[in-house]
Amino acid sequence: MTSSDSRERIPVSELHFDDRNPRLAEYGVTERTKENEIISILWDTMDIQELVQSIVASGYFEQEPLIVSKEKRNFIVIEGNRRLAAVKVILDPDIAKIVGYEKKHGKSILDPLRKLPAVVSSRKQSWRYVGFKHVNGPAKWGSYAKAKYIAEVRREYGISLEDIAEQIGDRHKTVQRLYRGLLILEQAEENKVFDRDDRYRTRFSFSHLYTGLDYEGISDFLSIESSDAESLVPPNAISRLGELCRWLYGSKRDDRPPVVERQNPNLRELDQVLRKPEALQVLRLGAGLAAALDHSRPPTQVLENNLSSAKLSLQHARGFLSEGFDQSDTLLRLAATIADLADDIYKEMTLMNSSRHRRRGTEE
Repeated sequence: MTSSDSRERIPVSELHFDDRNPRLAEYGVTERTKENEIISILWDTMDIQELVQSIVASGYFEQEPLIVSKEKRNFIVIEGNRRLAAVKVILDPDIAKIVGYEKKHGKSILDPLRKLPAVVSSRKQSWRYVGFKHVNGPAKWGSYAKAKYIAEVRREYGISLEDIAEQIGDRHKTVQRLYRGLLILEQAEENKVFDRDDRYRTRFSFSHLYTGLDYEGISDFLSIESSDAESLVPPNAISRLGELCRWLYGSKRDDRPPVVERQNPNLRELDQVLRKPEALQVLRLGAGLAAALDHSRPPTQVLENNLSSAKLSLQHARGFLSEGFDQSDTLLRLAATIADLADDIYKEMTLMNSSRHRRRGTEE
């Protein structure tokens, strides 16, 4: 915003939601989305009910005006869509009915809300303020919304990523990482190797992708030659990009969950798998991340990990023995099978150990 921006009170009936808002874009809002649908989305996902209660109890906070851009004779709220939704719910009984808000209010509450304080600016003039507040400031958006906003500023206003980072106070290269992640996501969608609407989980964990690109194994798998924010996946690796997206996000259509359920430790484990051709092949065959990870480790480590895990599980089972064993033959047979298996493993390890000692004696 600049000193030339004007502040005025604008009737709520003339204020419109910003269908280009990056946060709304995460929920599928487009220029064709109707106002009531936008309000329903905001109500369901962004705690509008609490904001309504605050405004009803204490009034509208005049010191925080909306930021409005006048476009095609319309006032578009580019900052303050949640507040606008809350006020519309309070003022309009039909909208209140749609979202399930049933309280009625008198003139003392309604009349002061019919016009709201707003700073009339433009998208280009206000991007610094909006960016600081939602990318690196006190009211952070999700990572995908941040990336969309950074890309919009970069493309529409020709601002370099370095200048964007400086203006919004980013000292950790977050702007560059988000932008690169978005470019590569768009590349996957444009080449039709990934469809965000087909993801297995409702929530879109964009951070899995842009964080994963920082891992050497993942970036090598995609043949990305540089960590530069403008670097893209080369044409010969596009199919591998599709594989990565499916491992990160799964497929609703194929009923396939993602192998990366949590960023930590699954992303690091996936990186380790992609460094080993034999482990990668196991993953491609659908055996799962844990099985593929075993093939990426030295056999000695895998054996030790599994024996340690078995010991821990048996110790845990023993703690429930007095109360959990109901004298059933099924549990007794299961325990016998485990005992036989443990005995076989021990005997085989003992024989291998003895054989190794004999070889050493012969060599000496």
